[in-house]
Amino acid sequence: MDVIADNLPAYLQGFSLTLRLTLYAGGLALAIGLVLAAMRVSPLRPMRGFAATYVELLRNTPLTLVFFFIILVAPRFGVLLPLDFIGFAVVALTLYTAAFVCEAIRSGINSVGIGQAEAARAIGLTFGQTLNQVILPQAFRTVIPPLINVFIALAKNTSVAAGFGVVDLMGTGRRLATANPGGVTWVLVGVALGYLVITITLGAIAAQVERKVAFTR
Repeated sequence: MDVIADNLPAYLQGFSLTLRLTLYAGGLALAIGLVLAAMRVSPLRPMRGFAATYVELLRNTPLTLVFFFIILVAPRFGVLLPLDFIGFAVVALTLYTAAFVCEAIRSGINSVGIGQAEAARAIGLTFGQTLNQVILPQAFRTVIPPLINVFIALAKNTSVAAGFGVVDLMGTGRRLATANPGGVTWVLVGVALGYLVITITLGAIAAQVERKVAFTR
């Protein structure tokens, strides 16, 4: 137990970085996933094909492999990003998570009755207007739980960044375990507590939002 108290500043620093990775990658993934979801339901076949290919490719690729591609492979093909390891981690987590966000939003879009879209088209709304003004506002009510689950998974997936030089919560735990071989169990307990703070908080937010949405219905 003492190892946690003695190294609390290091834990807080790692926790802060994990939280920032989650927030940055989560916000970017939400934006990209929303665009991909719109492409998945687009009437244009090339857009549907691109989005479907992206989603299937990223969803079925291990996150560690995505990190390797972004950091090691992409530069060999001339894709040079002026980023540090934290920036690369945000890019990898964003691209990976966006595929899952896309499918969560698409499931919500598909849950909206087809009559809604038909009525919107009948009054002259374009596809974009129908999606933004009619479909998405109703879809978001049903996608909150799966989206929160995606973001909880993202918070835990940030631990992969520790293997690529990012000293997040997991990276901090690895360093402390090396420095305190006799207290490895308590070191890992400290790491687990940090992740629990993030995931339980996200779960509480999801429950609150769900209750509010249910009330507004």
